[in-house]
Amino acid sequence: MSRQGEKMKKRKKHSAFPASRQSWGAYLKGHYDLYLLLLPAVLYTVIFLYIPMYGVLMAFEDYSPVKGVLGSTFVGLKHFDKFFSTYMAKQIITNTIVLSGYSLLASFPFPVILALMLNYCISKRFGKVVQTVTYMPYFISVMVLVGMMNIFFSTNYGVVNEVLKALGMEPYSFMSGEASFRHMYVWSGVWQGMGYSSVIYFAALSGIDPTLYEAAELDGASKLQRIRYIDLPSIMPTVIIMLIMSAGNLMSIGFEKAYLMQNDRNSGVSEIIATYVYKVGLIDARYSFSAAVNLFNSVINFVILIVINRISRKISETSLW
Repeated sequence: MSRQGEKMKKRKKHSAFPASRQSWGAYLKGHYDLYLLLLPAVLYTVIFLYIPMYGVLMAFEDYSPVKGVLGSTFVGLKHFDKFFSTYMAKQIITNTIVLSGYSLLASFPFPVILALMLNYCISKRFGKVVQTVTYMPYFISVMVLVGMMNIFFSTNYGVVNEVLKALGMEPYSFMSGEASFRHMYVWSGVWQGMGYSSVIYFAALSGIDPTLYEAAELDGASKLQRIRYIDLPSIMPTVIIMLIMSAGNLMSIGFEKAYLMQNDRNSGVSEIIATYVYKVGLIDARYSFSAAVNLFNSVINFVILIVINRISRKISETSLW
């Protein structure tokens, strides 16, 4: 009986395998166009995101361009210890966290508020004009934006300081002072990205069932009550997902804007991990040390993403996974 049972199992395996291959082949044949559309994104992800991951090994080596990544000497956590033993490590990490947290807290609510205001705009034409005007600054390059800030806030001929002089006040060095650096960095980013970020919330608002508004109007609900009891609960899953993704990039501030706004007078608050990695890695050619610092930054981002996602899943039952 045991031999017959084994024979039956073998027959089932051999009979099921061709059927599964045939069904997969038929499915692929019927949906090959979808996979062709997906192919460029897959190739981009593999080539530019996964294949370069082997370069992470440089953080644990004394990397030599001659020997390459696989031929360089393995040194373990030497560069991590070296970074944390430097006097700048605490300052750089603190500057990065403060600037990132300030940017997140300041920039996150405004796109939601803008989307709600546009959703209740009486004149649709005026709403489209406002949406276009607020959307356009997103396409200004970082270099042009910093150049505009230098012109507008110049102590000699800037519009802002000219107004201060006309009011009898002393001109202030907005672009070079430590006290104003973070405010200039964050609020210029809010102005630039508010319109672009509001698009996804405006799209979520447009998907709300109109009968909910009709029922609320019949019950005499005001606009603020409709926002509180209909709009915000409806778009809250989208808001939470965007907040999780923003928190996952908390430590990943691009170096371009901070580096362009940086000078000797504000370097005490403007030196962040991204600018430090750029200077140490590309200018000083300390590749392994800069790779270790950047890997530390990426690990912290990953941990923050996991923690925020888990907290969100427990509190609101909305998460990335």
